[in-house]
Amino acid sequence: MAEFTRRNWLSSAAMAGMAITTPAGLALAGANVGAPSRHPGKGGVYAHNVVAFGADRNGHKDATGAFQKALDAAHHDGGGIVHVPAGRYLIAGSLHVPPYTALEGVSRGPTSHSTLGKNTHKPGAAAGSVLLATGGKGNQDATPLISMAENSAVLGLCIFHPHQNANSTPVAYPWAISMKGNNCTVENVELLNTWYGIRAVQAHRHLIRNVTGQPLKIGILVDEVYDIGRIEDVHFNPWWSGSRAVLEFIYRHGESFIFGRTDWEYVLNTFSFGYHAGYRFIEGKTGACNGNFLGIGADASWHACVVEQSQDPGLLITNGEFVSFDYLKLGGEVDPVQVVVKAPNRGPVRFVNSSFWGPCRQIARLENQSTLGFGQCTFCNWNHRFSAIEAASGNLSVTGCEFRQNSPQITLGATVRQAVITGNMANGSWRINNAIGNRAQIGLNSVS
Repeated sequence: MAEFTRRNWLSSAAMAGMAITTPAGLALAGANVGAPSRHPGKGGVYAHNVVAFGADRNGHKDATGAFQKALDAAHHDGGGIVHVPAGRYLIAGSLHVPPYTALEGVSRGPTSHSTLGKNTHKPGAAAGSVLLATGGKGNQDATPLISMAENSAVLGLCIFHPHQNANSTPVAYPWAISMKGNNCTVENVELLNTWYGIRAVQAHRHLIRNVTGQPLKIGILVDEVYDIGRIEDVHFNPWWSGSRAVLEFIYRHGESFIFGRTDWEYVLNTFSFGYHAGYRFIEGKTGACNGNFLGIGADASWHACVVEQSQDPGLLITNGEFVSFDYLKLGGEVDPVQVVVKAPNRGPVRFVNSSFWGPCRQIARLENQSTLGFGQCTFCNWNHRFSAIEAASGNLSVTGCEFRQNSPQITLGATVRQAVITGNMANGSWRINNAIGNRAQIGLNSVS
């Protein structure tokens, strides 16, 4: 059976699932936040307000039913905007955003450093449209807080679990947002203390933009996506809790971005602080990832990038900044490693014009038969007892890079197939442990 790729998916789906521009779809682009307006749709109503459907803005009464009635009314009218005025809305159940419908709060940018109360049901004096999510506590597999259909949007909201204790080990909750279908958009949203953040599965051409917060277990998961998805300006930091219990849990178990099968994923200006893995690439249900990752970063991570699987076109990572170190001083015999490429990964992984610093055990370790490449990169502050880059097998390319520490630079294991190490600069003498002899091309490297 031929591999299921974006190209043959596009061919089979050309008349069934591609983007269709309709008046209702265009209506998502903008509307006044005031009273409902008109459009020539089925019911003539362009926008609804959750308060008009009985939603309590003070967070005392469950507003799940009122929200869903407003969303269903918009869907009945052919699509439109469901406004969420500034306030606190208790959502004890789950919500479904129908096609051509936007659930929109007042924020035109992510709210980040919110003054929401950390250990109380009362959320404090922060402005904005805040969903106080309480459903599914203790069950990460429960129905997501918000499920999105195709051509829908979630905008301008802060999602907060008021019963999550900021001073103890976090408790599981279901996904905050689950995207499924073509052209789903999440924008200007804060995932303040969600367990699972955003799941984009079978969410072709998804757009996730201007998202901040402190997801506790997983920030964003992408899988089974066969047409170009976009993730832009997403930053995860300890904005909700800096307690030892929470930070240690995230450092030991948290993962900011996980990519399974996704074809031509575009990721721009993303960042995370203090997670076990900043970026993890896995074998998803139908395959792995290829994509373009520009201006991405991970600080205080155990692993900045973990590649378990990628597609044959590989991963292109440019202008990245990566820092792995034991910032909580947890101790242990093994120090963090910035980049790990594991078996059985098959696709190439290439870093260009990126910077790596620590203190960490190593900058990178290649453990399988794929290709790992570094071009015009800077390496700082690794453990002097180890090489900055170690290839146990596969192919290694290091060109035009600078090793700024006077310590061993590269180790080539006996089963490495080939290596090119040229045009690099080092501080002090070159220390390259070469076990493959003439299969490595090493030259034109300078020292200070």
